[in-house]
Amino acid sequence: MTQNIIFAPLKTGSLRIMISRRNIRVKVMQTLYTLATMEPGEQELNKRIGSNILNDKLARSLDLFTTTILYVTRVAQYSETDALQRASKYLPTSEDKSVSTKIAGNEYLWQILSNATFVSKVKDASLETFVDEEWIKKLYQQLAKTDEYLDYIAVQQRNPKTEKAIIQHIWENLMLNNEALLEFFSEELNGWEDDKEMTFMLMENFFKNNTKVNFLNLISGEKREYAHELLHTVMDKEDYCMELIQPKLINWDAERVALIDLLLLRMGVCELLYFPTIPTKVTINEYIEVAKMYSTPQSGQFVNGVLDNILKDLEKENLIRKQERVRKP
Repeated sequence: MTQNIIFAPLKTGSLRIMISRRNIRVKVMQTLYTLATMEPGEQELNKRIGSNILNDKLARSLDLFTTTILYVTRVAQYSETDALQRASKYLPTSEDKSVSTKIAGNEYLWQILSNATFVSKVKDASLETFVDEEWIKKLYQQLAKTDEYLDYIAVQQRNPKTEKAIIQHIWENLMLNNEALLEFFSEELNGWEDDKEMTFMLMENFFKNNTKVNFLNLISGEKREYAHELLHTVMDKEDYCMELIQPKLINWDAERVALIDLLLLRMGVCELLYFPTIPTKVTINEYIEVAKMYSTPQSGQFVNGVLDNILKDLEKENLIRKQERVRKP
């Protein structure tokens, strides 16, 4: 299986988490699906509309990733709010007066909070408006009861490994496995259902990396160009692709095939024919995986069979032209 999220070095010395080609394929598929539900119009206008939809979907992916990290940071920072509120009681107990705020000064936390691109993204996209204070409080209260947290605050010294581990604990053990929270995200965060798997992978890779991330540049120019080229090619070559696909739908009526499956087949055929730097095996494997994730249980096998048969025909006709990809410096 292809790695879904990669890190690319920036000239500034920081790292940029980049959406992979699979993630791009998903966004293009979602854009095509949206266009298919709209009233048909003039092709060039549809392509412009599609480009705008695609750009919005790509931008939203970064917003969700950053919002998720924002929740993690706010939970850690809530220790100061908790300490202040408990110390301000009319008759505070000794326990109220000794609430630990160690995690609020967590060094890994402040690597995130001092990242200028994180600060800018949160401000520019108004991401604070998506933070629910009741959930922050609830998550902090859950955190404060965990053995991991009690062990963390019991040690006065700061260790880079444990500093990172307790912040990662908030995400992996208190948020990622919290069905009620994820349901809240589905209801309140636009696009969460579409992008949650991508967000999970971005978060996983975020915690694997100890260097600053560029939150303002999730997508490289090369990947963005690929996204729009794939979208426009699939739109331009619809008739030809369907001519290739239709004969392979043995015992299937094209109108009865899931729309997502047909879109993925069209995308796959376009990659086979018009994207010379993407190996055919990669194309087929990627669309199998996307079909499994976003369509019916049988879609992976269906997409595999159809694309494989089409590829064999195209190879017999010597229509496949592949070349080694030259990576841009």
